Amino acid sequence: MNAKIFFGSKEATKENLSERKSPYDGEVVSTAPICDAEDTLKALKIAQAASTSAKASTLARRCSWLLDVADKLKENKEDIAQTITDEVGKPITFARVEVERCIETVTLSAETMRTMHGETINTDAMASGKKALAYFSRVPVGVVACITPFNFPLNLVAHKLAPALVAGNTVVLKPTPEAPLTAYKFAKLFIESEFAIKDALSVVYGDAEVGGTLVSSDIPRVISFTGSVPVGNIITKSAGIKKVGLELGGNAATYIDKSADLDLAASRCSLGAFVNSGQVCISLQRIYVNADIYDEFASKMAEETKKLVVGSPYNEDTFMGPLIDDEAAERAMGWVQSAIEEGAVALLPPSRDGRMFNPCVMANVTDDMAIVCEEVFAPIVSLVKVDDFDDALPRMNNSPYGLQFSVFTNDLKITQRAIEELDAGGIVINDMPTLRFDIQPYGGVKLSGVGREGPRFAIEEMTEIKSVVIC
Repeated sequence: MNAKIFFGSKEATKENLSERKSPYDGEVVSTAPICDAEDTLKALKIAQAASTSAKASTLARRCSWLLDVADKLKENKEDIAQTITDEVGKPITFARVEVERCIETVTLSAETMRTMHGETINTDAMASGKKALAYFSRVPVGVVACITPFNFPLNLVAHKLAPALVAGNTVVLKPTPEAPLTAYKFAKLFIESEFAIKDALSVVYGDAEVGGTLVSSDIPRVISFTGSVPVGNIITKSAGIKKVGLELGGNAATYIDKSADLDLAASRCSLGAFVNSGQVCISLQRIYVNADIYDEFASKMAEETKKLVVGSPYNEDTFMGPLIDDEAAERAMGWVQSAIEEGAVALLPPSRDGRMFNPCVMANVTDDMAIVCEEVFAPIVSLVKVDDFDDALPRMNNSPYGLQFSVFTNDLKITQRAIEELDAGGIVINDMPTLRFDIQPYGGVKLSGVGREGPRFAIEEMTEIKSVVIC
């Protein structure tokens, strides 16, 4: 099936098409028009023209719009899950989970917007003031430009589209080139809904030229981007005066205390390190283990990892499918070989067959190894021996990233210190740092980004406060 451009509510295509090949078997699974700067500007102008009607629409209509899309997602769950698996190689079981999460994200956005409101202000609270009727309300920004990645090609689109549209904005979406058909099918549900606002959503496809045009244009008032740090850096330099939300990389870490339930910790850490083949910005990459239980935990971690099924993403019992492309697989093997040369030990033999890369647990890792200093974005996790939490804490924080961290402990003092002293946007106690509930605020500190996602928090990012005083 071919993805098509949405210039507002109208479909269009072009002669030049890009082919998307399955990362699993190399078969062509979708095509998409190759857009350029001219197409992008056309979409932006349509969004700008439609922003007046979007702003004037009733909240009831916009909520009904999103809930209708959620219902249609339920009806088309299997087809969209299969499309995700086709385009990015995500195991079908997890693709279905992504569709379920997307349904929740869209529904939550509608429910959240119903209760979003301003408040009245006491203008006579200070001696310099006087009694007046004063309040503030939230109003849509106008046009939002959204740029999304491959690893969650449906739900991360939902985390941008749903809050932006329900808040009364119009949107131009540039989805990942790796999953154009997934985004097209999702956008089509919005555009064909009986509650749709005409021309409120446009979709264009491409890479740097399209993204650069979106970012540098004066039309969008918000840029919402999920992707790499280098691209995020380019965006901040070229965006100009507008809101920029960046959800960037991570180097998630956890600490395993000697008081922890080691069976639970090993089970959850193997899931957190290797789900989606490690291609998650909060994928568990660094495990700091108390020296007293290091060997025991390492053994349990290796045993849990052996249980994971690597294979065809179309098989129901597959846990890990292929990496997104050959470059990612080559880079992953490079990480492992570099660590081994520096003295690390692979507890499971590193193995690669094309884009298929078996999960790898690395022991005897030290802080100066590149494998723990940078984001690997692959199914590799490193075990680092530490004396205690006092030893682990500065090592966990010694990273340019700060998205999510966790600790496994039954010591209340360590729990309290972790919450207060770990430098990250999210802290998880007694579970993997890869844990995310879509209702939560989500985002990081340092190079991990700026701003927060999650329906309520994204709506706040995609609206502006209007202050009113009636004397």
